[in-house]
Amino acid sequence: SDYEQLGYNLRSNLWQGGPLKIRTVTEESYTPDVFQKGGIDPRHWHGRTINELGRWYEKYFLDLNTAKAMKEKYG
Repeated sequence: SDYEQLGYNLRSNLWQGGPLKIRTVTEESYTPDVFQKGGIDPRHWHGRTINELGRWYEKYFLDLNTAKAMKEKYG
C-alpha cells in the first residue's frame, strides 16, 4: 500500500532532504565573478563623487532656506 511504500522510503533514507547550504535564486543564477564586478564604490556614485554631491546639497538647501526666509520677511 501507499503507507508501506512511504515507510520503506523513510527507513531506507531515499529522500536525502534539503540542501545543507541554502542559496538564493540570484546566487544560483549568476557566476561568482558577477558579484565581484558588481561592487559599488562608495566614493563614486553615478559619475559624481560624494564630495560633489555634498556640495550640491549644501547649495540646494541654502537656496531653499534663503527663499523661505525671504518669503517670511517680505511675503
